[in-house]
Amino acid sequence: MQNPTTTPPIITRQDIPMAQGSNNNAAFPGSAEQFMQAGQNIAQQFMSFLGKAAPAFGGGGVAAPDPQALTALQKQFTDQQMSLWHAVLEKQKGGEASFRVAPEPGDRRFSAPEWHESPIYDYLHQAYLLNVRYLKNLVEVIPAADGKEKDKLRFLARQMADALAPSNFAATNPEFVKLALETKGQSITDGINNLIRDVEKGRISMTDESVFEVGRNIANTEGAVVFENEVMQLIQYSPLTEKVATRPLLVVPPCINKFYIMDLQPENSLIRYMVDQGNTVFLVSWRNPMESQGHLGWDDYLENGPIAALTVVKEMTKVKQVNALGFCVGGTILTSALAVLKARGDDSIASLTLLTTLLDFSDTGEIGLFIDEQGVAAREAAMGQGGLLPARDLQSTFSFLRANDLVWNYVTGNYLKGQKPQAFDLLYWNSDSTNLPGPFACWYMRNMYLENNLRVPGKLSMCGEQVDLGKLDMPVYLLATREDHIVPWQSAYQSTGILGGNIRFVLGASGHIAGVINPASKNKRSYWVNDDVKTDAETWLTAATEMKGSWWSDWATWLKQHSGEQRAARKIGTAKHKAIEPAPGRYVRERAV
Repeated sequence: MQNPTTTPPIITRQDIPMAQGSNNNAAFPGSAEQFMQAGQNIAQQFMSFLGKAAPAFGGGGVAAPDPQALTALQKQFTDQQMSLWHAVLEKQKGGEASFRVAPEPGDRRFSAPEWHESPIYDYLHQAYLLNVRYLKNLVEVIPAADGKEKDKLRFLARQMADALAPSNFAATNPEFVKLALETKGQSITDGINNLIRDVEKGRISMTDESVFEVGRNIANTEGAVVFENEVMQLIQYSPLTEKVATRPLLVVPPCINKFYIMDLQPENSLIRYMVDQGNTVFLVSWRNPMESQGHLGWDDYLENGPIAALTVVKEMTKVKQVNALGFCVGGTILTSALAVLKARGDDSIASLTLLTTLLDFSDTGEIGLFIDEQGVAAREAAMGQGGLLPARDLQSTFSFLRANDLVWNYVTGNYLKGQKPQAFDLLYWNSDSTNLPGPFACWYMRNMYLENNLRVPGKLSMCGEQVDLGKLDMPVYLLATREDHIVPWQSAYQSTGILGGNIRFVLGASGHIAGVINPASKNKRSYWVNDDVKTDAETWLTAATEMKGSWWSDWATWLKQHSGEQRAARKIGTAKHKAIEPAPGRYVRERAV
């Protein structure tokens, strides 16, 4: 593609009326022309940026939009700005506004009454929303080589639009002005102090971190560490029932964040629920790697993670087969490890559960947009042989996927309004990020996100074995979530055509976290079921049946079919694998620096 040769010109309209009268002039120091010009300026800046962003688009930059489509878009934008201007004037005179620009569903930035009580702020935020709409429409008329390139443009436009919102700036945020007057400037002082503290710790505060303590009021399901190595600790949880299933359950959470998302408070703990259902539960608690673990690669995580854990679990419980569950990246690691074991002739897994897990990386959502050959090669050169991918880099990446909720919301609340974030366990966990060893991260990005090798039989060698996921013939429970922006549910569904066993696919409501952590006791949301997994994803959904409540109950029923007979509950530890320390252990308490 070529660099753009045409950028949207700045449109001026000399016939746009100014507000009449002294009161109107005070409320509207400028004209609608200024706001239209602002929208045109944003578009010009965006096109100028794209002209310099050749590396992100295969080195060729971005082509100019079609002139005819651009002209039509500009006329539409001008007409809508005019309509908005006249509507605000009508409202100021006591009439009903004939035109209004509403935020997108879920956008709460302009919900406070201050944005609507004052004519100027009412106009300001609506004009901004029109500018955003114009920018998004501009992206749609820019030629793109493929869908991924178009998604890059949409992502960049959204980031620019979110950053320029009037709510982010003191001079254009009426909530800031009102609060500053009411507190006689104390809110400004508090905001500056909040900013200083966040600069010192190197990240935005999303919650009151002083309220929570791992092992005290979060991650406090009773148990003990019964094994540890350089990569992980293995936790065995104390039974909550007199009888348990013969087959234990091994849980492998993601290593890109802490496991206790599955064990926050007792009422929303998936781990506690697993135990309460009569399972002997073991969990891999990944180490938060420091410089001394910077040499670890993908094979190290397989051998010293799920494979080592499985060996210990079988020794401790004296069973031949174990049920296993993987969550997100933990599911990818677990499935890879099981493929290695299969190649070695090991059939230790009776059933496999995968929660929001990718095995086919054809469509990875927005995370995969900027993972390209150039970027991966640069990472490989910098840390492919050793070093760390810092936690702050990972946290920033995930936060900007939902910038309004996880970045700008706290910029305005913490720094403009001087507010102290409320205590929220999920956001405490979200702020407790982990590093990744460079070799592990580079191998993962290249072979999964960039080249999508895992789905190809025999393509990858892991731990000295050629792996083929199609040879995994155990029963599988696959959960995806409908609004997942990290693991698109259609991509998770592709696993039904990769794995070789009998598969139950379930689609939960909500997103990557809320859809998984959906306690059965609260009976919220819905999930969809359909036994026919031989169709494509959309056909599956069309024929699926919606079930009210949590998927947890459905999964518990399924798991019982593969768990064996009941027996007396097991004690913590054995003669060989004694309790090392109480759960949740040391590793999960280590914070990235």
